[in-house]
Amino acid sequence: MPNEIDICIIGAGVVGLAIAAELANPDRRVYIIERNRTFGLETSSHNSEVIHTGIYYPENSLKARFCVEGNPMLYGVCEKYQIGYKRLGKIIVAADDEETKEVERLFHQGVRNGLTDLKLITRAEIKRLEPKVEAVAGLLSPSTGILDSWGLMRSYLGRARENGAEFVSHTEVTGIEKVAGGYKVSLKEQTGASSFTATIVINSAGLYCDKIAALAGIDVEKAGYRIYFAKGEYFAIDPRVGHLVDRLIYPVPEQAGKGIHISVNLEGHMKLGPNVKYVDAIDYSVDEADKINFYTAAHKYLPAIQLEHLSPDFAGIRPKLQAPGEGFRDFIIRDEADKGLPGFIDLIGIESPGLTSSPAIAKYVAEILKNNI
Repeated sequence: MPNEIDICIIGAGVVGLAIAAELANPDRRVYIIERNRTFGLETSSHNSEVIHTGIYYPENSLKARFCVEGNPMLYGVCEKYQIGYKRLGKIIVAADDEETKEVERLFHQGVRNGLTDLKLITRAEIKRLEPKVEAVAGLLSPSTGILDSWGLMRSYLGRARENGAEFVSHTEVTGIEKVAGGYKVSLKEQTGASSFTATIVINSAGLYCDKIAALAGIDVEKAGYRIYFAKGEYFAIDPRVGHLVDRLIYPVPEQAGKGIHISVNLEGHMKLGPNVKYVDAIDYSVDEADKINFYTAAHKYLPAIQLEHLSPDFAGIRPKLQAPGEGFRDFIIRDEADKGLPGFIDLIGIESPGLTSSPAIAKYVAEILKNNI
Protein backbone atom coordinates (compact mmCIF):
# COMPACT_ATOMS: atom_id res chain seq x y z
CA MET A 1 0.00 0.00 0.00
CA PRO A 2 1.18 3.57 -0.58
CA ASN A 3 2.17 5.76 2.37
CA GLU A 4 -0.57 8.31 1.60
CA ILE A 5 -4.08 7.87 0.23
CA ASP A 6 -7.12 10.09 -0.15
CA ILE A 7 -9.97 7.96 1.22
CA CYS A 8 -9.89 4.91 3.48
CA ILE A 9 -13.16 2.99 3.73
CA ILE A 10 -13.14 0.53 6.62
CA GLY A 11 -15.49 -2.36 5.98
CA ALA A 12 -16.49 -4.05 2.71
CA GLY A 13 -20.11 -4.79 3.43
CA VAL A 14 -22.83 -3.62 1.06
CA VAL A 15 -22.80 -0.04 2.41
CA GLY A 16 -19.01 0.31 2.38
CA LEU A 17 -18.93 -1.01 -1.18
CA ALA A 18 -21.75 1.32 -2.26
CA ILE A 19 -19.79 4.26 -0.83
CA ALA A 20 -16.67 3.09 -2.66
CA ALA A 21 -18.60 2.90 -5.94
CA GLU A 22 -19.92 6.42 -5.37
CA LEU A 23 -16.60 8.02 -4.36
CA ALA A 24 -14.10 6.18 -6.55
CA ASN A 25 -12.44 8.39 -9.11
CA PRO A 26 -9.28 7.85 -11.19
CA ASP A 27 -7.88 11.01 -9.61
CA ARG A 28 -8.43 9.73 -6.03
CA ARG A 29 -6.64 7.00 -4.14
CA VAL A 30 -9.52 5.12 -2.54
CA TYR A 31 -8.81 1.99 -0.49
CA ILE A 32 -11.38 -0.41 0.97
CA ILE A 33 -10.02 -2.25 4.01
CA GLU A 34 -11.66 -5.55 5.01
CA ARG A 35 -10.70 -7.80 7.93
CA ASN A 36 -12.18 -10.94 6.33
CA ARG A 37 -10.92 -12.93 3.34
CA THR A 38 -13.36 -11.20 1.02
CA PHE A 39 -16.23 -8.72 0.98
CA GLY A 40 -19.73 -9.09 2.40
CA LEU A 41 -19.23 -12.09 4.70
CA GLU A 42 -21.18 -10.71 7.65
CA THR A 43 -24.48 -8.80 7.93
CA SER A 44 -24.64 -7.99 4.21
CA SER A 45 -24.94 -11.64 3.18
CA HIS A 46 -26.75 -13.07 6.22
CA ASN A 47 -30.21 -11.56 5.73
CA SER A 48 -33.52 -11.94 3.88
CA GLU A 49 -32.26 -10.07 0.77
CA VAL A 50 -35.42 -7.97 0.81
CA ILE A 51 -35.79 -4.63 -0.95
CA HIS A 52 -37.79 -2.73 1.67
CA THR A 53 -40.00 0.31 1.14
CA GLY A 54 -39.76 2.32 4.39
CA ILE A 55 -43.02 1.48 6.13
CA TYR A 56 -41.77 0.86 9.64
CA TYR A 57 -39.60 3.84 10.53
CA PRO A 58 -40.51 7.16 12.16
CA GLU A 59 -41.11 10.11 9.86
CA ASN A 60 -37.95 12.12 9.10
CA SER A 61 -35.65 9.41 10.47
CA LEU A 62 -32.62 8.47 8.37
CA LYS A 63 -33.93 4.93 8.14
CA ALA A 64 -37.18 6.16 6.62
CA ARG A 65 -35.50 8.70 4.34
CA PHE A 66 -32.83 6.39 2.94
CA CYS A 67 -35.12 3.38 2.61
CA VAL A 68 -37.75 5.38 0.69
CA GLU A 69 -35.05 6.96 -1.51
CA GLY A 70 -33.08 3.75 -1.84
CA ASN A 71 -35.95 1.52 -2.98
CA PRO A 72 -36.35 2.91 -6.53
CA MET A 73 -32.61 3.59 -6.73
CA LEU A 74 -31.87 -0.05 -5.95
CA TYR A 75 -34.32 -1.35 -8.55
CA GLY A 76 -32.59 0.98 -11.02
CA VAL A 77 -29.16 -0.38 -10.05
CA CYS A 78 -30.43 -3.94 -10.53
CA GLU A 79 -31.82 -3.10 -13.98
CA LYS A 80 -28.75 -1.18 -15.14
CA TYR A 81 -26.18 -3.72 -13.98
CA GLN A 82 -28.24 -6.87 -14.58
CA ILE A 83 -28.46 -7.93 -10.93
CA GLY A 84 -31.10 -10.53 -10.21
CA TYR A 85 -34.25 -9.23 -8.52
CA LYS A 86 -38.01 -9.73 -8.34
CA ARG A 87 -40.61 -7.15 -7.35
CA LEU A 88 -42.77 -9.65 -5.46
CA GLY A 89 -44.64 -7.34 -3.12
CA LYS A 90 -45.43 -8.16 0.49
CA ILE A 91 -48.38 -8.33 2.83
CA ILE A 92 -48.16 -7.47 6.53
CA VAL A 93 -50.93 -9.58 8.07
CA ALA A 94 -53.10 -9.07 11.13
CA ALA A 95 -54.39 -12.05 13.12
CA ASP A 96 -56.95 -10.16 15.23
CA ASP A 97 -58.48 -6.74 15.89
CA GLU A 98 -55.51 -5.55 17.94
CA GLU A 99 -53.06 -6.41 15.17
CA THR A 100 -55.41 -4.79 12.66
CA LYS A 101 -54.91 -1.50 14.52
CA GLU A 102 -51.15 -1.96 14.21
CA VAL A 103 -51.44 -2.66 10.47
CA GLU A 104 -53.49 0.53 10.09
CA ARG A 105 -50.85 2.45 12.06
CA LEU A 106 -48.14 1.11 9.74
CA PHE A 107 -50.16 2.20 6.72
CA HIS A 108 -50.37 5.76 8.01
CA GLN A 109 -46.68 5.68 8.96
CA GLY A 110 -45.77 4.60 5.46
CA VAL A 111 -47.92 7.33 3.91
CA ARG A 112 -46.24 9.94 6.12
CA ASN A 113 -42.90 8.61 4.93
CA GLY A 114 -43.88 9.28 1.33
CA LEU A 115 -45.11 5.90 0.10
CA THR A 116 -47.93 6.15 -2.41
CA ASP A 117 -48.73 2.55 -3.35
CA LEU A 118 -49.63 1.02 0.03
CA LYS A 119 -53.10 -0.48 0.36
CA LEU A 120 -55.06 -1.73 3.35
CA ILE A 121 -56.74 -4.98 2.32
CA THR A 122 -59.50 -7.15 3.78
CA ARG A 123 -59.48 -10.85 4.57
CA ALA A 124 -61.29 -11.56 1.29
CA GLU A 125 -58.67 -9.59 -0.68
CA ILE A 126 -55.85 -11.45 1.08
CA LYS A 127 -57.50 -14.76 0.15
CA ARG A 128 -57.69 -13.71 -3.50
CA LEU A 129 -54.00 -12.79 -3.52
CA GLU A 130 -52.69 -15.53 -1.22
CA PRO A 131 -55.21 -18.35 -0.79
CA LYS A 132 -53.15 -20.21 1.83
CA VAL A 133 -52.65 -17.20 4.12
CA GLU A 134 -54.97 -16.71 7.10
CA ALA A 135 -55.48 -13.15 8.33
CA VAL A 136 -58.34 -10.81 9.19
CA ALA A 137 -56.73 -7.81 7.47
CA GLY A 138 -53.46 -6.80 5.88
CA LEU A 139 -51.26 -4.11 4.39
CA LEU A 140 -50.14 -4.65 0.81
CA SER A 141 -46.79 -3.17 -0.24
CA PRO A 142 -46.37 -3.76 -4.00
CA SER A 143 -42.88 -2.21 -4.18
CA THR A 144 -41.24 -4.66 -1.79
CA GLY A 145 -38.97 -7.15 -3.53
CA ILE A 146 -35.98 -9.43 -3.29
CA LEU A 147 -32.56 -9.33 -4.91
CA ASP A 148 -29.23 -11.11 -5.25
CA SER A 149 -27.21 -9.44 -2.48
CA TRP A 150 -23.94 -11.00 -3.67
CA GLY A 151 -24.61 -9.74 -7.19
CA LEU A 152 -25.25 -6.26 -5.81
CA MET A 153 -22.00 -6.26 -3.83
CA ARG A 154 -19.99 -7.57 -6.78
CA SER A 155 -21.45 -4.79 -8.89
CA TYR A 156 -20.55 -2.07 -6.36
CA LEU A 157 -17.00 -3.42 -6.01
CA GLY A 158 -16.58 -3.79 -9.75
CA ARG A 159 -17.64 -0.20 -10.36
CA ALA A 160 -15.31 1.03 -7.61
CA ARG A 161 -12.37 -0.88 -9.07
CA GLU A 162 -13.11 0.35 -12.58
CA ASN A 163 -12.62 3.87 -11.20
CA GLY A 164 -9.36 3.06 -9.50
CA ALA A 165 -10.36 1.92 -6.01
CA GLU A 166 -8.28 -0.80 -4.35
CA PHE A 167 -9.71 -3.62 -2.22
CA VAL A 168 -7.49 -4.97 0.55
CA SER A 169 -8.70 -8.09 2.42
CA HIS A 170 -7.29 -10.06 5.37
CA THR A 171 -6.40 -6.68 6.91
CA GLU A 172 -7.52 -5.38 10.30
CA VAL A 173 -7.40 -1.74 11.38
CA THR A 174 -5.60 -1.55 14.73
CA GLY A 175 -5.18 2.20 15.21
CA ILE A 176 -6.47 5.56 13.98
CA GLU A 177 -4.55 8.69 14.97
CA LYS A 178 -5.36 12.28 13.99
CA VAL A 179 -2.32 13.81 12.28
CA ALA A 180 -1.70 16.88 10.14
CA GLY A 181 -3.73 16.58 6.96
CA GLY A 182 -5.68 13.51 7.96
CA TYR A 183 -5.31 10.27 9.88
CA LYS A 184 -2.59 7.72 10.43
CA VAL A 185 -4.26 4.32 10.01
CA SER A 186 -2.39 1.36 11.50
CA LEU A 187 -3.00 -2.11 10.10
CA LYS A 188 -2.44 -5.74 10.93
CA GLU A 189 -1.93 -7.67 7.70
CA GLN A 190 -1.10 -11.30 7.01
CA THR A 191 2.51 -10.29 6.43
CA GLY A 192 2.80 -8.09 9.52
CA ALA A 193 2.03 -4.53 10.65
CA SER A 194 1.94 -1.42 8.48
CA SER A 195 0.38 2.04 8.31
CA PHE A 196 -0.57 4.81 5.93
CA THR A 197 -2.03 8.31 6.10
CA ALA A 198 -5.52 9.00 4.75
CA THR A 199 -7.11 12.40 4.26
CA ILE A 200 -10.60 10.93 4.81
CA VAL A 201 -11.52 7.87 6.88
CA ILE A 202 -14.98 6.32 6.55
CA ASN A 203 -16.03 3.92 9.30
CA SER A 204 -18.39 1.43 7.66
CA ALA A 205 -17.28 -1.50 9.80
CA GLY A 206 -20.74 -2.89 10.57
CA LEU A 207 -20.53 -5.20 13.57
CA TYR A 208 -17.27 -3.55 14.60
CA CYS A 209 -18.17 0.09 13.92
CA ASP A 210 -18.13 1.06 17.61
CA LYS A 211 -14.66 -0.45 18.01
CA ILE A 212 -13.37 1.55 15.00
CA ALA A 213 -14.92 4.72 16.43
CA ALA A 214 -13.16 4.01 19.73
CA LEU A 215 -9.83 3.57 17.92
CA ALA A 216 -10.25 7.12 16.62
CA GLY A 217 -10.63 8.36 20.21
CA ILE A 218 -14.42 8.60 20.48
CA ASP A 219 -15.97 7.72 23.83
CA VAL A 220 -18.44 5.16 22.53
CA GLU A 221 -20.62 5.04 25.65
CA LYS A 222 -20.83 8.83 25.94
CA ALA A 223 -21.62 9.23 22.24
CA GLY A 224 -24.30 6.52 22.33
CA TYR A 225 -22.45 4.42 19.77
CA ARG A 226 -22.35 1.10 21.60
CA ILE A 227 -23.33 -1.77 19.31
CA TYR A 228 -25.40 -4.74 20.47
CA PHE A 229 -25.27 -8.01 18.55
CA ALA A 230 -28.78 -9.14 17.59
CA LYS A 231 -28.78 -12.64 16.15
CA GLY A 232 -31.44 -13.67 13.67
CA GLU A 233 -31.95 -17.32 12.72
CA TYR A 234 -33.63 -18.69 9.61
CA PHE A 235 -35.33 -22.02 8.96
CA ALA A 236 -35.76 -23.44 5.47
CA ILE A 237 -39.16 -24.70 4.37
CA ASP A 238 -39.09 -28.10 2.69
CA PRO A 239 -39.74 -27.51 -1.03
CA ARG A 240 -41.80 -30.70 -1.13
CA VAL A 241 -44.66 -28.82 0.56
CA GLY A 242 -45.18 -27.16 -2.81
CA HIS A 243 -46.13 -23.61 -3.66
CA LEU A 244 -47.35 -21.70 -0.60
CA VAL A 245 -47.16 -17.99 -1.39
CA ASP A 246 -46.36 -15.60 -4.23
CA ARG A 247 -45.43 -12.67 -2.01
CA LEU A 248 -43.45 -12.04 1.15
CA ILE A 249 -45.71 -12.48 4.16
CA TYR A 250 -44.88 -10.57 7.36
CA PRO A 251 -46.54 -10.48 10.77
CA VAL A 252 -46.85 -7.21 12.63
CA PRO A 253 -43.38 -6.12 13.85
CA GLU A 254 -41.89 -6.87 17.26
CA GLN A 255 -39.72 -4.79 19.61
CA ALA A 256 -36.38 -5.30 17.84
CA GLY A 257 -37.30 -6.66 14.43
CA LYS A 258 -39.93 -7.12 11.75
CA GLY A 259 -41.08 -10.49 13.02
CA ILE A 260 -40.65 -14.03 11.69
CA HIS A 261 -41.77 -13.77 8.09
CA ILE A 262 -41.90 -16.04 5.09
CA SER A 263 -39.72 -15.03 2.19
CA VAL A 264 -38.81 -16.53 -1.15
CA ASN A 265 -35.41 -16.25 -2.80
CA LEU A 266 -34.76 -15.83 -6.52
CA GLU A 267 -34.66 -19.61 -6.98
CA GLY A 268 -38.07 -19.97 -5.36
CA HIS A 269 -36.85 -21.52 -2.10
CA MET A 270 -38.88 -20.48 0.93
CA LYS A 271 -37.60 -19.69 4.40
CA LEU A 272 -38.81 -18.36 7.72
CA GLY A 273 -37.00 -15.75 9.78
CA PRO A 274 -35.45 -14.00 11.37
CA ASN A 275 -36.10 -14.12 15.07
CA VAL A 276 -34.19 -11.77 17.39
CA LYS A 277 -31.77 -12.93 20.08
CA TYR A 278 -29.34 -10.52 21.69
CA VAL A 279 -25.99 -12.30 22.03
CA ASP A 280 -22.56 -11.42 23.40
CA ALA A 281 -20.49 -13.05 20.67
CA ILE A 282 -20.77 -13.59 16.94
CA ASP A 283 -22.00 -17.11 16.25
CA TYR A 284 -23.74 -18.15 13.04
CA SER A 285 -25.11 -21.48 14.25
CA VAL A 286 -28.86 -22.14 14.25
CA ASP A 287 -30.41 -23.67 17.36
CA GLU A 288 -32.72 -26.42 16.18
CA ALA A 289 -34.62 -26.11 19.45
CA ASP A 290 -36.00 -22.82 18.12
CA LYS A 291 -37.90 -24.66 15.39
CA ILE A 292 -41.04 -24.89 17.52
CA ASN A 293 -41.07 -21.10 17.98
CA PHE A 294 -40.75 -20.57 14.23
CA TYR A 295 -43.50 -23.07 13.56
CA THR A 296 -45.82 -21.45 16.09
CA ALA A 297 -45.20 -17.96 14.69
CA ALA A 298 -45.70 -18.95 11.05
CA HIS A 299 -48.55 -21.43 11.52
CA LYS A 300 -50.71 -18.58 12.80
CA TYR A 301 -50.81 -16.98 9.37
CA LEU A 302 -49.82 -19.94 7.18
CA PRO A 303 -51.52 -23.06 8.55
CA ALA A 304 -50.22 -25.21 5.67
CA ILE A 305 -46.80 -25.17 7.37
CA GLN A 306 -46.13 -28.13 9.63
CA LEU A 307 -43.30 -28.60 12.12
CA GLU A 308 -41.65 -31.32 10.04
CA HIS A 309 -41.41 -28.94 7.07
CA LEU A 310 -38.77 -26.79 8.83
CA SER A 311 -35.01 -27.33 9.01
CA PRO A 312 -32.16 -25.06 10.22
CA ASP A 313 -30.88 -22.83 7.42
CA PHE A 314 -28.55 -19.97 8.44
CA ALA A 315 -28.18 -17.09 10.87
CA GLY A 316 -27.10 -13.46 10.73
CA ILE A 317 -26.00 -10.84 13.24
CA ARG A 318 -27.33 -7.28 13.15
CA PRO A 319 -25.28 -4.37 14.58
CA LYS A 320 -28.00 -2.70 16.65
CA LEU A 321 -27.82 0.58 18.51
CA GLN A 322 -31.10 -0.45 20.10
CA ALA A 323 -30.42 -2.22 23.41
CA PRO A 324 -32.66 -5.06 24.59
CA GLY A 325 -36.01 -3.55 25.55
CA GLU A 326 -35.11 -0.13 24.15
CA GLY A 327 -37.17 1.80 21.63
CA PHE A 328 -36.29 2.90 18.10
CA ARG A 329 -32.72 3.95 17.34
CA ASP A 330 -31.86 5.57 14.03
CA PHE A 331 -28.82 5.23 11.81
CA ILE A 332 -25.90 7.47 12.80
CA ILE A 333 -24.09 8.88 9.76
CA ARG A 334 -21.95 11.93 10.45
CA ASP A 335 -18.67 13.76 10.06
CA GLU A 336 -17.13 13.81 13.53
CA ALA A 337 -15.69 17.33 13.16
CA ASP A 338 -17.38 18.46 16.37
CA LYS A 339 -15.39 15.79 18.20
CA GLY A 340 -12.15 17.14 16.78
CA LEU A 341 -12.11 14.60 13.96
CA PRO A 342 -12.92 16.43 10.69
CA GLY A 343 -13.03 14.06 7.75
CA PHE A 344 -13.69 11.04 9.96
CA ILE A 345 -17.10 9.78 8.86
CA ASP A 346 -18.92 7.41 11.19
CA LEU A 347 -21.66 5.05 10.04
CA ILE A 348 -22.99 3.47 13.24
CA GLY A 349 -25.80 0.95 13.63
CA ILE A 350 -26.32 0.29 9.91
CA GLU A 351 -28.67 -2.68 10.06
CA SER A 352 -31.98 -3.18 8.24
CA PRO A 353 -32.86 -1.37 6.00
CA GLY A 354 -29.15 -0.89 5.22
CA LEU A 355 -29.13 -3.04 2.09
CA THR A 356 -32.09 -1.19 0.55
CA SER A 357 -30.65 2.14 1.69
CA SER A 358 -27.14 1.49 0.36
CA PRO A 359 -27.27 3.66 -2.79
CA ALA A 360 -28.96 6.52 -0.92
CA ILE A 361 -26.49 6.31 1.98
CA ALA A 362 -23.60 6.40 -0.50
CA LYS A 363 -24.92 9.60 -2.06
CA TYR A 364 -25.43 11.12 1.39
CA VAL A 365 -21.83 10.37 2.39
CA ALA A 366 -20.63 11.91 -0.88
CA GLU A 367 -22.68 15.00 -0.07
CA ILE A 368 -21.10 15.20 3.40
CA LEU A 369 -17.66 15.05 1.81
CA LYS A 370 -18.27 17.29 -1.21
CA ASN A 371 -16.18 20.14 0.25
CA ASN A 372 -13.40 17.81 1.44
CA ILE A 373 -12.59 15.86 -1.74
